[in-house]
Amino acid sequence: MVLTTEQQAILNGEKGETLAKVMKTLVMYGEAFGAEKMVPITSKYNHLVTSFGLKVMAPVYDLMQQLLDAGVASGQKFSVDPRPLDKNVPANFLQNFVFNKFMYTKQDFYEKQLMELGLLDEDAFTCACYMDEVGNKPQKGEVLSWAESSAVVYANSVLGARCNRNSGIIDIMGSIVGYVPYFGLLTDEGRKATWVVKVETTKKPEAQLLGSAIGMKVMEDVPYVVGLDKWLGTELDDAACAYLKDFGAATASNGAVGLYHIDKLTPEAVELGESLIVEGAKEYVIDDAELQRVQDNYPVIWKNPDATPKLCFVGCPHLSLQQLKDWTEKVEQGLKDSGNKKVLIPTVFTAPPKVLEAFEKTEYAARLKATGVITSYICPLMYMNNPLCKKMPVITSSNKLRTYTSARYYTDAQILQAITKGGKV
Repeated sequence: MVLTTEQQAILNGEKGETLAKVMKTLVMYGEAFGAEKMVPITSKYNHLVTSFGLKVMAPVYDLMQQLLDAGVASGQKFSVDPRPLDKNVPANFLQNFVFNKFMYTKQDFYEKQLMELGLLDEDAFTCACYMDEVGNKPQKGEVLSWAESSAVVYANSVLGARCNRNSGIIDIMGSIVGYVPYFGLLTDEGRKATWVVKVETTKKPEAQLLGSAIGMKVMEDVPYVVGLDKWLGTELDDAACAYLKDFGAATASNGAVGLYHIDKLTPEAVELGESLIVEGAKEYVIDDAELQRVQDNYPVIWKNPDATPKLCFVGCPHLSLQQLKDWTEKVEQGLKDSGNKKVLIPTVFTAPPKVLEAFEKTEYAARLKATGVITSYICPLMYMNNPLCKKMPVITSSNKLRTYTSARYYTDAQILQAITKGGKV
């Protein structure tokens, strides 16, 4: 790898041993992927994926402390993924005991380290940092050092920023030295599509289900999606962005997609069109039958497949303000239609702390509370990591949560039926 004079000086230890180690790590990381140079990070803020104080992550806390002791805090302020705990989320005595005594015992200590390293503020905990209320929204073309997969794919695809699917800790290292290796999705060539996905459904496809189908098919490749603009339009309004947030998270978790292009809608597709598609690109046609096939093939790993759900999570990735409002109206209507006054399954809607703060200022907050739905800022995945929670029959409309935990996936409509009307979905 060819380094600039400044980069070489850092590697040589002219700015201290700790920075030299950080630079060496990034150089080795880049060389593993064939990077020939480092490029500056140009975004205002960073985002870190590691937000949870798991007891077993002692090496992370030790590394963070070495950085703090050496006085090399992040060159950027940053947001971080959601907190793992919230006393408002249903959990029994034993589950709470495991959470607090065996799992997230270092949470307060780690959050103190994050604040000292450069956390934006005490509420900057969310996987959807790009929402307006949170304030960490990169601009088109900006180079990032992020690792959270759902945030990376959103930033690349919907915002037109540039970021690779980095690992945790690499994200903070890039921020500390101000450079990242130049390869993959940072390059023009790496952002070209090697798949053309044709959406030929008779109705608007479920975002999480469509994303899952594409992710499992193309894996880490870049898809160019044709036909989705029929359902989303050609403007990146709130509804389209919310849809693409959930769609992208599913492509990234059910596969390893870091960038997708939506014909006539996402920035680079609007600007460059089909010139983004490489010659000889593969093709994947998605119709109603294909989406049904994908959903029917999800494994059910509950001990009793016919068990009555004990908990429902909606919001992985975190819900937007408009999504919270929309869900409020849907739950109210569902309960009215069924003659029930409150949801029949304990239900948690998760969103960024600052989105929840904004939501509380609207009339919708009291209305949603009246339905029995709980709002929270946690990461449902971190909740489900508890072995006692893992055994519960949990349902979700998140394909990311389904992929990483024992939670069972249902479409939004099926979730609504389950929580407001009951019966077999």
